Amino acid sequence: MTGAVAALRGFGPVFALLFGLQFISMGAMEMSGPFWPIQIKALSASDSVFGLAGIGVYVCPMLGVSLTSAFWGRMGDRYGNRLMMVRALAGLAVTQLLVAFADDVWTILVLRFLQGACAGYIAPAQAYGVQVTGGRDRARLFAWLQVATNVGSLAGAFLGGIILDALPFATVNLTAGMICAFCAAVAWVSLPVLPEGRGLTVAAKATAVSHPPSTGVPVIGVFGLMGMLLASRMVLQVPFSLYMSEVYGAQHWITGLSYGLLALGFVVAAPVWARSFEGRAPSFVLGWSVVIAGGCSIVTGLADSTRVIGLFAALYFAWGALLGGTTPVLLSLVSAATRSEKQGSVLGVAQTCQQGASVIGIIAGVAATQHFGLEAAFPLVSGLYGLSFFVALGLWLKSRQSLR
Repeated sequence: MTGAVAALRGFGPVFALLFGLQFISMGAMEMSGPFWPIQIKALSASDSVFGLAGIGVYVCPMLGVSLTSAFWGRMGDRYGNRLMMVRALAGLAVTQLLVAFADDVWTILVLRFLQGACAGYIAPAQAYGVQVTGGRDRARLFAWLQVATNVGSLAGAFLGGIILDALPFATVNLTAGMICAFCAAVAWVSLPVLPEGRGLTVAAKATAVSHPPSTGVPVIGVFGLMGMLLASRMVLQVPFSLYMSEVYGAQHWITGLSYGLLALGFVVAAPVWARSFEGRAPSFVLGWSVVIAGGCSIVTGLADSTRVIGLFAALYFAWGALLGGTTPVLLSLVSAATRSEKQGSVLGVAQTCQQGASVIGIIAGVAATQHFGLEAAFPLVSGLYGLSFFVALGLWLKSRQSLR
């Protein structure tokens, strides 16, 4: 805890506020996350409708984000990332309040899509953080913002469960909407306006534009690697609880605890990975990406083979710890290889790639388990990580050749 406080202080008070906004707003959005199947089941007229809507309620916001993130990123570069953060939080607040009053599954799916399309908060928050910190320690910056997201998700799901035990499902969404509206107001009032976007003078623009050194980072390849790693992770998003019930006969709290260990491992390890990669050459980071992808393949393969719940939980935590060295670190490479006035755009594209890959992973997981049974889930995950290993290996070799 002391290390976390020291890290936040090291980035400055504005970043501490940014961290808090990300933690609270992402927690608010996850208050309903684990419980949507309950609501969709209650509103579905048939099992087939429930099967389709049960997937759509998670996929629709991802599709919305993937289709609009690049656009909102460009708007952030033009009008300011702070404004885009406020816009996204306000959009989340409005759509969450509307969802609370929706009483049929198709309206919910449309609103969930609009929620994703109007959101796009994370990319401008990352770009704004780069501006606030002057571009230093990007890996740690992205790691801590991802920590805020993961811890907020855990806390939000817990709070949502408490509310749902005592009050109707609509109360969860109403609460989340009010929290997002509060965050939007705080962001508008408290976050300083940085010298960016349309209002810059010619001289200021010339100062703000910095051409990064040749880093040897194949940006498109890194996007592809991030996408494969995320798709691999999301395969188990839908079938995980069913897998735990069928294979281990686990109670719901054990399933929830095991699932949460993935996020806990990420939260614990991400700052450590970022600190280890600080100031390192891209080829060094990509070399470790090879090791991490291979490690994920091995760990998920072992999780598939064991039937000891304690070992399974430990492997899930180890998997999360390995994932802490993936997305934040790879994003920092992309950010460092991009000009300062294009940060919003490139991080918006990165968000599009991540959400698109997540959708592909979810669909692949559902399709595989429906056709081949739940026992196909972990072999698919492990196999996809094996492919990621070879992609990372190719990127590492390419980055080494560019230095010669």
